[in-house]
Amino acid sequence: MNKERARGGSAWIGFALLTMLAITACDDNSDSNSGNRKPQADNPVVEGPITGGGGDDCCKLVVVPGVLEIDFRDRGYTPGTPFYAGLTFDEAELGYRETEYFISGTAKSYLPTDELTEDGIWTVQAADAADYVSRIVVLRPENDADFNGSVVVEWFNVTGGVDASPDLLYTHTELMREGYAWIGVSAQFVGVEGGGSFEMPLKVADPERYSRLSHPGDSFAYDIFSQAAQAVRNPMGIDPLEGLKVERMIGIGQSQSAGRLTTYINAIHPTIELFDGFVIHSRGDNAAALSQAPQVEVPVPGPTLTRDDLTEPVIGLQAEGDLFLLGSVAARQPDSAFYRLWETAGTAHSDAYTTIKGRFDRGDDPTVADVIATLDASPPLLQCDSPINDGPTHWVARAAIAAIDRWIRTGEAAPEAQRLSLNADQTDFVRDEFGNATGGIRTPYVDAPVATLTGEKQAGTSYCFLFGTTELFEDARLAMLYPTQQAYIDAIDEATDAAVAAGFIVPVDAELIKTRARTSGLGGP
Repeated sequence: MNKERARGGSAWIGFALLTMLAITACDDNSDSNSGNRKPQADNPVVEGPITGGGGDDCCKLVVVPGVLEIDFRDRGYTPGTPFYAGLTFDEAELGYRETEYFISGTAKSYLPTDELTEDGIWTVQAADAADYVSRIVVLRPENDADFNGSVVVEWFNVTGGVDASPDLLYTHTELMREGYAWIGVSAQFVGVEGGGSFEMPLKVADPERYSRLSHPGDSFAYDIFSQAAQAVRNPMGIDPLEGLKVERMIGIGQSQSAGRLTTYINAIHPTIELFDGFVIHSRGDNAAALSQAPQVEVPVPGPTLTRDDLTEPVIGLQAEGDLFLLGSVAARQPDSAFYRLWETAGTAHSDAYTTIKGRFDRGDDPTVADVIATLDASPPLLQCDSPINDGPTHWVARAAIAAIDRWIRTGEAAPEAQRLSLNADQTDFVRDEFGNATGGIRTPYVDAPVATLTGEKQAGTSYCFLFGTTELFEDARLAMLYPTQQAYIDAIDEATDAAVAAGFIVPVDAELIKTRARTSGLGGP
């Protein structure tokens, strides 16, 4: 791959049929989970790697007809490569290969066998069946020996009307330096067929490449997600990982996808032997509907907790902005044997790393640690009235990946985190003298601050309300806090080392943060 590309421009907030029984899959291609009590998911038909695409109808987003139209080829996207909102550099630079596969089969919907309760301990049964054709995107180490045995499967976020991979953006540097494989799954109708705020589904983005795709509706999304993961974990026929042996599989999803993943964990995961752990990232108080029109509508109760009777670990990773903007404060739950809730101070539901920095971050640039102030959440589509949040979510998300993988591999549970501090009536945060939230996961962004970072609602176009705010300190305040450059370095070192010791920043990222403190010029008059 020799290309620079922008699949969708930003990371927004967003066949022949073969249905095989699980036991057959285990007998023919067993993995570390084979022989256990639960059945396997059905295997889809896999086609690929997919090539081709482009043409006159490719890659054009009409935001305002005749006024604002975007051709993603002008923004670096190369027809003939997978289309999604993700990284804009060639992953081959970091020793990775990207491929795309179509998956097809018959997916099932689900109905509850009993009342759905707020504790998330649900039982379901298969209901309707429908044919589908969807796709997965695969990132794997080019060198087989670099693979660490763990696969992260991301539920593409479709809120913006385009398949987006926010968790790949947040975590890709950790994934690639540690040898994970990553799978992006087009599980939902909007990403394939259309809908959402910015109308850029696969079949519109590149009709020549994706016209064969067909999605029957989101009631079937859960089983499509399972079958996509099954195609990777226990392949039959074409192997999307080209022979890599999967030892661990981690499900992940952010925002809207976190709501889907919560329902998946509560309802579907207990019925199949597939995933070893999950990271639910930036969910609201509710989970997604179990079934919806045109199938029987089955909403879920709110608030919805993550079931606590699992033997597979789950980390709930929440931004400060999620608690009140999305209402996740109502879905707070205590840590348990296989559950951890991480709430990070100074973070927003989406931020400058997701839509600006992360797409270019190769993991070796200390300046990524700079706190920037920009109104451009995702130019030219999202222009906000106040500078958007540029907080530490990405550092903590990488630590969450490392923690869940270690938990699965060794049984060493992820660290427990204090909750963000709330006022007496639980309606707002307790903030320090600089306006930063107290409690929660602590990082140098709030313990050696250069700005006030919040997840609070702000004004602007479209989804700006989710982007929080950054207010850089004035020079006089910085000089008071850090009278010398060494004072700033010492403050960063102390806060960063504390975060590493607590398990919320990985050591290699800590070195980048500390290196930048020494070259930033901050500190002193």
